[in-house]
Amino acid sequence: MKCLIVQPVHEDGLALLRRSGIEPVACNGTDPASIARDVLGCDAAITRDAGFPREAFEAADRLRAVVVHGTGHNAVDKEAALARGVLVANTPGANAQSVAELTLGLALALARGLHVANQWERDGRAGFRESTQFAELSGKTALVVGWGSIGSRFGQMVASAFGMRVLVHSPRARDTGSFVRVDHLEDGLAEADLVTLHTPLRPETHHMMSAARLAAMKPGALLVNVARAELVDEAALAAALECGQIGGAALDVYSLGAPRGPLAEFPNVIFTPHLGGTTEEALRRVALGAAGHVITALTGGIPDTALTPLAAPASQEASA
Repeated sequence: MKCLIVQPVHEDGLALLRRSGIEPVACNGTDPASIARDVLGCDAAITRDAGFPREAFEAADRLRAVVVHGTGHNAVDKEAALARGVLVANTPGANAQSVAELTLGLALALARGLHVANQWERDGRAGFRESTQFAELSGKTALVVGWGSIGSRFGQMVASAFGMRVLVHSPRARDTGSFVRVDHLEDGLAEADLVTLHTPLRPETHHMMSAARLAAMKPGALLVNVARAELVDEAALAAALECGQIGGAALDVYSLGAPRGPLAEFPNVIFTPHLGGTTEEALRRVALGAAGHVITALTGGIPDTALTPLAAPASQEASA
C-alpha cells in the first residue's frame, strides 16, 4: 500500500507508516495538477494546508482515505471525497499546546512592542522606550473566541500566569468551567483588553471580526488571530487601526499578500507565517496522529476524527 505525502511531515510519522507496510510517496508539487498526477496508485494521502482538490479525487484510482495533518480541513473537497467514497479525517488537538503558546507570545509581543523594539535596535535608532506606551497583561480581561483544545489551553494559561479575567465566546462549547461564558460576541468585545481567535471557519464565522465588531472592541484592545484568515475582515481591520480604535493586531494567518498590503503600514501589526503548530514537539505529534489515522483507515477501521461518512462512489451506487 502507498500513502501520498502532499507536504513534508515529521520523519517519525513516515517511519510509523513504513512499519505498518505502507510506503510514503512524496508529492512533486502542491498544485492541483501535481496532486492529481501523483495520487495515482496511492491508497491514502496526508495533506497539510495545501488541502486535497476535486481534481485529485477524480483522478485517484485506489484512494481510500485523506488525512489532514492538523485541524483545518476547508481546503479538502469533502463533497468530492463523499462522491468517491473516500474517508476524510483530521488530527485536532495534537498541536494545541504549541498554538496556545504562540498566542501568548504574540499577545506579549503586542503589549510590549517587541517586534518594533527589535527593529529599532537593529537600525541603531534610539528612543523606542519613549516612543509609545506599553501595557501589562496582568489583571486585564481576555476574550477567548472558540473554546476548543487551543482556546481553552490559552485561557487557562493567562488566568494562571497573569491572573487575567477570561471571558469565553464559543456557542458550541458544552462547558467553560469556571470561566464566564459570553453569549453575544459584542458584549465580550466591549470588555476585553485582549481578544484571541481560535474558532473554525464556518459560514457564520466568516468575517466575524467585521467593521461593526471591531468598532465594538474596547478602545486600545489587542487582537490575536491564530485560527483562520477569513475570520477577520482585513480592510475593516486596517480602518480600525488607522483611527486608533484598537491598539494592535497579531496575525498568524492572513490573506495572500497582506504583509505587503495596507496592514503592513502599521507598526502595531505583527505577521507570522502560520507558526502555530510548527514546534518540533507538535510536528511529531501531528505526524504520528495522521499516520495512525491512515493505518486505521487502510486496515478497515474508522478514525475517531472522521469528517465524512463512508459512502460508495456514485458509479458503484448507480450500478447497484
